[in-house]
Amino acid sequence: MKELYSYTVDQLREKSGKCIEVLEHDIDLYYHMALSMYEEIESHNREGKKTVCILPVGPVFQYRRFISLLKRKPLDLSNLYIFFMDEYLEESGQCVDISNPLSFKGFINRELVDPMPESMNLKRDQIYFPEPDKTNEFDARIEKLGGIDLCHAGVGIVGHLAFNEPISESEISAEAFFQLPTRVVYLTKETITINSNTALRGAYEEIPKSAVTIGMKQIVEARKLNIYFNRPWQSAVCRKALIMKPTPEFPVTLARKHLDITYIMTESVADRPDFALR
Repeated sequence: MKELYSYTVDQLREKSGKCIEVLEHDIDLYYHMALSMYEEIESHNREGKKTVCILPVGPVFQYRRFISLLKRKPLDLSNLYIFFMDEYLEESGQCVDISNPLSFKGFINRELVDPMPESMNLKRDQIYFPEPDKTNEFDARIEKLGGIDLCHAGVGIVGHLAFNEPISESEISAEAFFQLPTRVVYLTKETITINSNTALRGAYEEIPKSAVTIGMKQIVEARKLNIYFNRPWQSAVCRKALIMKPTPEFPVTLARKHLDITYIMTESVADRPDFALR
């Protein structure tokens, strides 16, 4: 496995045959995400078509850049439909309250919905979050809209897309993993730990133990898939994503079969992992 971590970006491109973009800083990555959304909507508007997206909460701070673009060059968003990937659950099994600092829906309200200029014509009923007791309705709504045009995704330390956590090959085949729908999941210890590092300065006991997540099926069936890496620890993750044998035990590896996929990473992620005590 250590040899995998020695690959340069050029070697990753050569060995994987995939499109890899390297950006200088996190801010550049946020603008890349914002501009990708903007251009997709702009193109569909010209053709008189709706735009249907799957979007993550993290990486964060792309939405305020999207708002900034809209203020400079307005778009009609009346035909935009956004499906957010996931939400944490309380011990009761219900979504955490939007007042909870960890609430993804609360974050999106603050970063996207509330500051959105009314002139853009984006209504709250065009934005969807999965709910634990309405997972079938969530998937059916995507299907009714004709599927997903653009999916943005970040990747967890265990290789998850959304909260599609790894499952042993002895329990599920790659084909069956691809068909997993929106559902309630339990989070791995690794996911809880790394999320506590990025969100709670290490208070891992405060991270919810379960979540509702969009299915792997909805992600891989998107017509365009952009996968983003901006955390320093993703230096190892991106190499697994591009080179490791496809397996449900590291779910992002299965996305390589997608016909229109781009991997976008910052320079700090593109750099090979530096093994040293620090």
